[in-house]
Amino acid sequence: MPELPEVEVICRGIRPHLLGRSIEKISHNGKMLRLPVPVDAMRLHLVGREIVEVKRRAKYLQIIADNGTILIIHLGMTGNLSFFGPDTPPARHDHVHLLLDNDLELRYNDTRRFGSLHILTGHEAEDIETTFFSTTGPEPFSTAFSPEYLVNLARGRVMPVKSFLMTNQIVAGVGNIYANESLFQAAISPQRPISTISRTSWQHLITCIRQILSQAIECGGSTISDFVNVSKESGYFQMNFQVYGRKGQPCKRCIAEINKSQIGGRASYYCPKCQK
Repeated sequence: MPELPEVEVICRGIRPHLLGRSIEKISHNGKMLRLPVPVDAMRLHLVGREIVEVKRRAKYLQIIADNGTILIIHLGMTGNLSFFGPDTPPARHDHVHLLLDNDLELRYNDTRRFGSLHILTGHEAEDIETTFFSTTGPEPFSTAFSPEYLVNLARGRVMPVKSFLMTNQIVAGVGNIYANESLFQAAISPQRPISTISRTSWQHLITCIRQILSQAIECGGSTISDFVNVSKESGYFQMNFQVYGRKGQPCKRCIAEINKSQIGGRASYYCPKCQK
């Protein structure tokens, strides 16, 4: 599943091609995604409107029109967005087409159809943080994601720190790959109870999370199976993995064997010597 860096890469890829363009036509192949596609509402509120902003929140893309309407896209496990000329035949799993005023089509492709599209009118979008994103925590790059914030939430709790970081209500978009890599860089065991982590260690971990996510974005994300960007190029952050997917291999710091365990139902990789 695309995590925050992959969604940010796609956001940056589509933004320059969408800003200032108008949507002329919206097509849908009739197939349901994880939720029904609100194609009638999309046509009513987006056709003929200029796109004024494209941004990411958590693992969601937001395409914002000049009337305040927001098209929200979640890529699910296999969703992607790419541009095509109108004469390019649709691929088998191209589900939604947005025809722009320059004759390019933005197509949403999703093999497994676990993604979703949502539409919020300008009035509905005014309260987006308290409605659609009401259960979503702060962005990892925001000032709200602070040591004080984490210390207060962790007080008296024995939840493993990796599960804590992957809770969307705590922080938005830190998925499995980047939680593993960030905890290794911070030298914190993924099993460590959150109440035992000091303010200083939280600050260091926040710094590591931001560094890992920034590096992943610059590398175009991680391609484990089928992720590609808007230009159909694979990411290469996986070449920098220190622990993820390296069970049984020597730690790059101390040569101890990388271990793998299940924490919260997710694969967790760590060095038993470096991470305490």
